[in-house]
Amino acid sequence: MRDKFDLQERLIDLAVRVIKLCESLPNTFTGQHIAGQLIRSGTSAAPNYGESLGAESRADFIHKVGIALKEMRETHVWLRIIIKAGLVNPPEKLHPLLKETEELVSILFASVTTAKKNNSKKRNPPTSEAQ
Repeated sequence: MRDKFDLQERLIDLAVRVIKLCESLPNTFTGQHIAGQLIRSGTSAAPNYGESLGAESRADFIHKVGIALKEMRETHVWLRIIIKAGLVNPPEKLHPLLKETEELVSILFASVTTAKKNNSKKRNPPTSEAQ
């Protein structure tokens, strides 16, 4: 168990799990196509999030975390396709990975939402109405 919450490590761990899954997909046209798509989206979120940690501005942070979120959502869809197409047996084997992508989507979404909210507060500070 982790001593602290480390989103970067969770995203890296997910990327490694995706790599292993892609290596196990059938060596068919369909299996290779899905593996290629999944490897791109499933390994992209970690480096994009990593770049966000060194963002030059809040807008840059929002943009980079937004890309990580988009890639994580795509990964989730590809995992669902693999399950529905029966490319991994038993399909239940992918449920923990599917659950992790759902949790990471929620975390990244919350991060983008909070950063956007804080960014709009910074640009539009509350005005005091002196009378």
